[in-house]
Parts: sequence; C-alpha cells; structure tokens
Amino acid sequence: MCAMRMRCLLPFLCGPVLAAQEVTLGLVAEAWYSQVLDSNLRLNQAARPAGAAVYYDGLNSGRFAENGFSVKRAEVYLSGQVTDTLGWAAMFDPNAAAAGPGTSLLADALVTWTPIPGFSLKAGQTKMPTAYEGSLVGSKDLLFFDRGQLNRLLGEVRDRCLWLMYTLRPAKGGQVRFNLALSNGTSDDGSKGRNNDLNAQKDWTFRIDGDWGRAHRWGVYYREGATSLKDSNLTAAPPATWTVGAPTREQVLQNRDRTTLAGLFYAYDDPVWHGDVELATGLLGRRFPMLFAAGSASAAPLREHLHQRYAACVLSGAWKQGPHWFTARYDFMDYNAGRDWYTATNPYTTDPATGLPTGRDHTPRYTEITVGYNHLFLPGRPAAGKLKIDYIHRSRNFLVPRPGQSGEQGGDSLVVSLMVGY
Repeated sequence: MCAMRMRCLLPFLCGPVLAAQEVTLGLVAEAWYSQVLDSNLRLNQAARPAGAAVYYDGLNSGRFAENGFSVKRAEVYLSGQVTDTLGWAAMFDPNAAAAGPGTSLLADALVTWTPIPGFSLKAGQTKMPTAYEGSLVGSKDLLFFDRGQLNRLLGEVRDRCLWLMYTLRPAKGGQVRFNLALSNGTSDDGSKGRNNDLNAQKDWTFRIDGDWGRAHRWGVYYREGATSLKDSNLTAAPPATWTVGAPTREQVLQNRDRTTLAGLFYAYDDPVWHGDVELATGLLGRRFPMLFAAGSASAAPLREHLHQRYAACVLSGAWKQGPHWFTARYDFMDYNAGRDWYTATNPYTTDPATGLPTGRDHTPRYTEITVGYNHLFLPGRPAAGKLKIDYIHRSRNFLVPRPGQSGEQGGDSLVVSLMVGY
C-alpha cells in the first residue's frame, strides 16, 4: 500500500535507542449504489420458522432490500515501529456507526513483539486467523462488491486476543506460518468483538497457512468457543413445539452454545489469472443462540437444533486484461447442513402451527452467483482504486410469498462500487 509517512518524536518511549519513529498512514474509502432488480426483495418478508432468526445475512442488514446510495467503507490505518522488535497498528472505521448504536469506531488495535526472528506475539483487537477472504484479503484488494457469505458471517469479525505466530521458511522457498490465538469470544455479539468479555470462557483458534512461490497460497484452520454471556445470568427456554428428542433446559445450559469453525482454502494469483476456493463447516452455536441473558425480551431459540451445523463453499475467479478485470463467484451457505430439528414436521416446508405442508421449501440453503467487471484506475496498482460493477443472482428460497404469489421467492441485485485506497 502506498503510504504517507509522518515523523513523530517519542523520546519517552524509545530513549537513546530510537529518537524518532515513522508512522504510516493509509486510507480506504468505498461507496456503493445498490439496485434491486426484483421488487420481491423490497416487499416480501424474510422466510424463517416461527421465532427463529433470519439466516440470510443480507436481509439481516437490510442492505439489499432497497435501492440507494451508501458508504460501505471509510477506513483509516495507522502503524509504526517503536524498536526493531516492537511495533503497533490500528484501524479506525468512522462508518462503523452504521452497524448499530454503541459500535466502537476502533476496528483494529495491535501491539506486535518479535523477540527472535520468525516468532511474534500479538495482543489487542483484530480478526482471528481463520477464513481466507475475511482475514487475509484487505478491503482494497477485494474482487467483488463485498466478501462472500462465509466470510461476511464468520471471517471478518474482530475479537480481543493474544496471538502467537511462528514463521518457517523452508530452504526451497515460500513460507509456512503456525498461528495460535486465545480470544474473548465476543465476535458474534452486537459489538462484533469490539468490547471486553463478560465471562471466563475464551475462544481458541489455530491456523496453518503458507505461500508457495509467488502465485500459490493455502491454509487450514479451526476455531472453537461458547457463549459470550455472563455464566451466572443465563436463561434457556426450549419452546413447546419441540416435541421430538428435544433437549432439556439443563442440556441447553450445559451446551453453552458451543460454536466451531473448521475450514481450508487455496488461492492462485498471477498477472493474468486469479482463482480461489474455500470450504468450511462447524456449529452455529452463539451466532444464532439458544442462551440469553435473564429477563431478555427475545429469549426464543434462534436455531432449530442444539447441534445445528452449517456448511459453506466459495469459488472465485478473475481474468485480468490490463485495467479490465472480469470476475465470477459461486457462493454457497447452508445453515442446517444436517437437516436437524426438534419439531414433528420439517419447519422449513410446513406451517409451524398446524404441521401441514405449505407448498414451498424455505430450507436455509442459499446460493449467490456473482458476475462482475472491475475497471482499475492504475493497472499496476489494483489496490489504489477501482470501479466495480456486480450482478448478484440469488437462490429463490429466502422470502415468504406475498398474497397472490406462490412457491419460493427471491430477488437479484446490481451493485456499483467506487473504491480508492492509499
């Protein structure tokens, strides 16, 4: 990233070792225009079993439900080196207020200590070492208007952590990184990990990733945690409609909304072609909780099974011709891969009140197919700025039909994005 460098005196920190340090400033700004191509997205209600959450993330945020202009990103990056072994980095997002009241503008804040070559210790707030696009691809380098479903939900959220990393450089070139992080486990609450913990429980994350030559990148990862709520203030209330093998209140409490993420990825990139693939699975857990704070007004379970498992797959590609890049992505997310529920009938195909078939299937299995065009303002520096035009085609199973309609409903969008970064 091109950077503007400023110098500031830090004698109180560095003494005679380092009388001044360089601070690097970087900026990324991005604006969207979203055009709904089917009025269903504006007018239809999101499909879900009675009392359950809306699984499809675009409907949770409302960003695909209307035509309009929006500011997607306004990111300010700062970093510096205090000594040869001690550095820091921070990122502020003034647009974070759009995510909800009380959301901190501080996205990343990391102190990194490298006591010996190859070994580093990081402490602070950042994304955990998991999904490829969410944690390893910066916003200025994205091929599409936004990250895919897997990375939007699981990969790009922050947490406060202690993170150990060891980098091994084999004699034949490339490098392999071993990452182990211990974090609060608050990344799936309303603050998106930008707050302190309420309980003693911690998440742990492990990833091995590496580079092979200049074109290949790969990795495998695993994360596990549980509820972020205070242990002494938990409540659980399985609904009366759960009649087949349903857990007791005590079993729900003991499960503590166990949450996991396991995945692997591979990416290839050269001056003409780019391709990447990622697969992931795990337990939904606290992302769609069964546990709530005592007295909560929304204490109905937000998933259909205690051990509800998701599965995701994303496949992306780009053909680069100077300033013109042509892109495509297949993006799949299944929020109940095991087809598990406690009701007597399928909650996605029957009426929860009567158990009778509805004539439609709202299984939370969503596909987005995106085709796009990127125009680079500086072909030699893709991250400096680009115009992106993306058509998003969605599977037809995430909206309830309005009166006069029948069967599954859905809707497509066109998003135009203008990004600049330095």
